Amino acid sequence: MSTQPEHPRHDAARGDADAEEPRIAQPASTPEELRAALAVTAPDALPTFDAERAAALQQSRDQVSAAPMRRFVGQWAVYVAVERHPERAARLRALEARAAEVGDIGRAREIAAEIGRILDEACAEAGINHRQGAA
Repeated sequence: MSTQPEHPRHDAARGDADAEEPRIAQPASTPEELRAALAVTAPDALPTFDAERAAALQQSRDQVSAAPMRRFVGQWAVYVAVERHPERAARLRALEARAAEVGDIGRAREIAAEIGRILDEACAEAGINHRQGAA
């Protein structure tokens, strides 16, 4: 088993953390803009988006709170931020699949750290302060 990462790491200090150009610009964090972006970047996700949007709207009404909709918009803004970079999205999916299978704790930590870096980048692009959460 190699200790080398499966994918070359990028040097964020050099500014090449994501050399791949995004397919679309990061949309505004509104349900309408996010849905339009998904239609381009991940059309298979639209049924899930629509179902989760309906559930979040119902929860907001039931709770008389905007928190469920803020959480929904934040989660999908990050999803779009990942999906608009096809190589990054593919890498994240590969890492998630590998994480489900890995038996070595050291390798699991490496995978988790790389997943975390990808999600950190996506949160930054989506304007989400992930340390405070989306809600």
